[in-house]
Amino acid sequence: MKLMLAAAAFSLGIAGCSSIGVEQYRAETPVLKLDQYLNGQLDAWGIFQGRGGEVKKRFHVVIDAKWNGDVGTLDERFSWSDGTTSQRIWTLTKQPDGTYRGKADDVIGEAIGEVAGNALRWRYVMALPVDGKVYNVDFDDWMFLMDDKVMLNRSYMSKWGFRLGEVTLTFSKR
Repeated sequence: MKLMLAAAAFSLGIAGCSSIGVEQYRAETPVLKLDQYLNGQLDAWGIFQGRGGEVKKRFHVVIDAKWNGDVGTLDERFSWSDGTTSQRIWTLTKQPDGTYRGKADDVIGEAIGEVAGNALRWRYVMALPVDGKVYNVDFDDWMFLMDDKVMLNRSYMSKWGFRLGEVTLTFSKR
């Protein structure tokens, strides 16, 4: 009996790790054209929630985005609810197959982005400072274009497969 329960728990664990693919949003509109939406000035407001759902931090981001051909630069300036500020500069490159690669100083390796319909899925590892230490945290980042001005973003953070928290953002194009 214990063996059957262990096998069932293991099967449920594996099923819980399976992931939705961006392809399922291919028919959704409006169609997200990353170089058009992430171009110009944008504002974003967000929260970071811990594992238990409690809001740990709130923030506002001012984004200056520019594209030169297939290469985009996003200059993100964060204002955090604790009064601190930070900056991240992304370099995004559209690949011949339609995917995107992204780099930033605190991203380990490259972010991989896939677009289909109104959805963008980014996957990357970020070096995240917490209480004087830096942890490499996995991000599974989903963005959904709602209309020509608004995009919603939900990021799932994990380490070694364990959920650490979530980031929720609303983007607004000026």
